[in-house]
Amino acid sequence: MSRREDYKRLIVFCLASVIILAQAAAFGYVWYDFYRKMIFAPFWRKGNWVLIMIYALIDTLFSTLYGGLRVGYLKRIDVFYSMFLATVCTNIVAYFQITLINRWYLPPLPMLEMTGVQLVMIVVWIWGSRYIYSKLYRARKLLVIYGDRDPEDLIEKMSSRRDKYNICGMVHISRGTEAIHRMISEYEGVIIWDLPAEVRNPYLKYCFAHSVRCYLSPKISDVILMGTERIHLFDTPLLVAKNMGLTVDQRAVKRVFDIVLSALGIVLCSPLMLLIALAVKAYDGGPVLYYQDRLTIDGKTFRIYKFRSMRVDSEKQGARLATRHDSRITPVGNVLRNLHLDELPQLFNVFRGDMSLVGPRPERDSIMKEYEQEIPEFPYRLKVKAGLTGYAQVYGKYNTTPYDKLKLDLFYIENYSLLLDIKLIFMTVKIFFQKEVSEGVEDDQINALKDSAEHENPEKRQ
Repeated sequence: MSRREDYKRLIVFCLASVIILAQAAAFGYVWYDFYRKMIFAPFWRKGNWVLIMIYALIDTLFSTLYGGLRVGYLKRIDVFYSMFLATVCTNIVAYFQITLINRWYLPPLPMLEMTGVQLVMIVVWIWGSRYIYSKLYRARKLLVIYGDRDPEDLIEKMSSRRDKYNICGMVHISRGTEAIHRMISEYEGVIIWDLPAEVRNPYLKYCFAHSVRCYLSPKISDVILMGTERIHLFDTPLLVAKNMGLTVDQRAVKRVFDIVLSALGIVLCSPLMLLIALAVKAYDGGPVLYYQDRLTIDGKTFRIYKFRSMRVDSEKQGARLATRHDSRITPVGNVLRNLHLDELPQLFNVFRGDMSLVGPRPERDSIMKEYEQEIPEFPYRLKVKAGLTGYAQVYGKYNTTPYDKLKLDLFYIENYSLLLDIKLIFMTVKIFFQKEVSEGVEDDQINALKDSAEHENPEKRQ
């Protein structure tokens, strides 16, 4: 097993290369057999090769962006969905590239037929790659080291990927360091579940010293450290955490980016928004838009715009998050929420400067105060403008716990770059049709907090 581990990256690279080359070959066939003949002044031989290489490069970029080449990491259905998006995006770009070469539109049917063939290739490749990968790399035997917080929720999540994680042992820190060290040697990896830093760090160092793979839930302080800069002015290593959110130049570039893309989005989506407005109005005659006060950077309040997806009297008993079987949601609203189309009017919020395209989702002041009682660090999210989409939306769910959402949002704040914004915008397309992303909280919950006993005490957060 340890010998095969050394070649894992090479094997994954080879498996990924197979599908990229197969798709490029399909494009090459369509180019030579159809489109090249229709262009008045076709390329010479090397020009044709360059065009096919550009196609392969674009396909690789989109496949990497959506995670489709991560063999053994995602579920089969997730790999297919990722590769489907990557293939569609690549073929759209390739088609417009061909029309630019021809200086006029060409029939898109060959590209559509090619896409169908490529989807069959993807299915075959997914099953073949997973078979090879599973034969070489079985699930790791993992030991969970836990303390006051019950690891049941984590185990349930990780057990959904039994092909990758085999959690077959648990030990409480009360067993003592020596006993736990002996147990670690019997497993192929360790999960350190949400322990205070002074308890966690010795186990982390032990795993590092003995080359044991270690999974751990980061503390908020760990996330902040990820955004630090190194100082090499002295012979003593130093890290500096500026803790000021985005710099002036980052904010300026981000604002220009927001204005351009939100204006373009408003123009392109205006016909769709008109149809949605008519559907909402026609259903019950109520107002088309829903207004609500939310918090953005530095705790400032602004009025957010949404297409109304609930009954007019939905908040007569007070504000609460949508639940899984929420009777307040109208049939039209259910469709809008599942496709996230109810958020489209927030493009105007972005254009006005209330929000950014990417950032932590804005919360109501009342819900923010409830979260803050359990998680004093929750206002850390307000170091940047609220966003239409964000890190927590792409990698989390609607009902992800506030503590985990906070850590995801801090990942974004501490690692911000324009390239990350662009990546998250593309990744947002991927979650549009994933039901679990918009799934509400449990029916008996008012907000996303679970039983307070499940949350660690504030003084235990490091």
